Amino acid sequence: MKVCGFTFIRNAVRFDYPIVEAISSILPMCDDLIVLVGNSEDNTVDLIDRLRSEKIRIIPSVWDDSLREGGRVLAEETNKAMKHIPVDADWAFYIQGDEVIHENYHCRIHEAMTKWKDDKSVEGLLFNYKHFYGSYDFVGDSTRWYRKEVRIIRNDPAIYSFRDAQGFQKTDVHYA
Repeated sequence: MKVCGFTFIRNAVRFDYPIVEAISSILPMCDDLIVLVGNSEDNTVDLIDRLRSEKIRIIPSVWDDSLREGGRVLAEETNKAMKHIPVDADWAFYIQGDEVIHENYHCRIHEAMTKWKDDKSVEGLLFNYKHFYGSYDFVGDSTRWYRKEVRIIRNDPAIYSFRDAQGFQKTDVHYA
């Protein structure tokens, strides 16, 4: 089973995104990891480089700032990163720059990917979420916080990120 992680980031240093922690939290479960780095005005590339992992591939990107309304640029950057996932990957593991996966769940996640690898009717794996608000002392648990989201998807060109990159959809178009 081959797993490729993917993410995107821009100005991680300037806005204090925990991208190093995000990447590090899924890296042990990935064979390789695509990091699409937007046109940053800080040392974001150096920050990612310091992870010194041969699994990580940094790919430069230029954001289309005309798509900022509604967060569409985030979905666009996610889709750009997905285009770099190797065709032989079974699963694509998505992580956003402000998310982390606790290492206690690595075995459970690996087991789920293994279990569903050959069942093509399973197109993604759904994760439970805990949202910290302001600090680790406060957890957002009202209905405005999403409780579950897909973060591992089958490597299928018909699957794409939509709206503000919170989730994924699949087109009816099938590619030969």
